[in-house]
Amino acid sequence: MDSDFEDGPPNSSMIHATPHHDGGRVPPGGIVCNPRWKSTDLASSMQGKVRMVYEDDIGIVDFHPAHDKAVVYVTEGDLINGSSYRRKLAKLRKAKKMKGIILVDKTQMTDQYFMDVQKFVVLELGFVLLPVTNQTEAGNLLVQMVNEENKPYANPFIMRGRRNAPVDQSVLTTVQTIPKLGSVKAKALLLRFRSIQGIQAASLSELSAVVGKRNAHHIRTFFDEKRKVR
Repeated sequence: MDSDFEDGPPNSSMIHATPHHDGGRVPPGGIVCNPRWKSTDLASSMQGKVRMVYEDDIGIVDFHPAHDKAVVYVTEGDLINGSSYRRKLAKLRKAKKMKGIILVDKTQMTDQYFMDVQKFVVLELGFVLLPVTNQTEAGNLLVQMVNEENKPYANPFIMRGRRNAPVDQSVLTTVQTIPKLGSVKAKALLLRFRSIQGIQAASLSELSAVVGKRNAHHIRTFFDEKRKVR
């Protein structure tokens, strides 16, 4: 694998192999980037903040902020031009040891597509979805991921310690797609578990305490069936 280093700097962490990547290293305080992002606003926004290492063979992945995290950026153009990005994300799902984080452009041009994308990425694939408005915001978010990689209590993709934070309407609508779950119970779940990933990880007893046993069983069955088709 071509890179800025041959065997990797001391303490670098190995990238888990994916169907489109043979494995490699992420340098401490650095991020492995797909060369297609060179000379972009995104790259400029990260310049001087983290060490950027461009690799030619990371396949469908756009960025590796850590050895076990793969970031794919679904741009405004990807959303408008069709569904080819879905095939890319479905391939990423095969990388069992890799946590998928999907950045998605949420703009006036893409609002009409966003709900379907969110359902596909979060409910069907089980990835983390982070909406961004432009490449600069995406770059700043990637820098934050790198800087907080060794601070699990400061995870940038989980709302924590923000009990009074308002529920995102698009996330609420996505949760409501779970069969037999209305808006009131969907909101209660988000207020309790903070994210779709939190709901998915909750135990039957934890869910029952919020929405009752019958609804808890519906939720567990829904997510268990999603896991079976992966």
